[in-house]
Amino acid sequence: MMDVVINVLIAVLAVAFFWTRFAPAKGINQITTAQLREQLKSNQGGIQYVDVRTPGEYKGNHIKGFRNIPLQQLANRKGELSQDKDVVVICQSGMRSSQASKMLKKAGFKNVTNVKGGMSAW
Repeated sequence: MMDVVINVLIAVLAVAFFWTRFAPAKGINQITTAQLREQLKSNQGGIQYVDVRTPGEYKGNHIKGFRNIPLQQLANRKGELSQDKDVVVICQSGMRSSQASKMLKKAGFKNVTNVKGGMSAW
């Protein structure tokens, strides 16, 4: 009986862990790469575009207008961005940009958007 309780507890903790890591954060917008293309075409001023991949990944291929601030450096470099302007974040697959979006939201950025699928979907 105790084994069952322990196994259930482990399963619940695992689900909770994965949910907090990978579920979309509240207050963070999600857009597709198709929606991003439209947004870039309309050239809306005042939007900050951030690519959180490594410098090597960024150098290999990036979208014009996106600034490279690797995820590992974002906590220290978030001051380079305005909290009052919209921020659109991209990475390779959408995982790192999702983490970056959560970090920015917690840091007080008002309008943060994650690009679903990242550069792989671009």
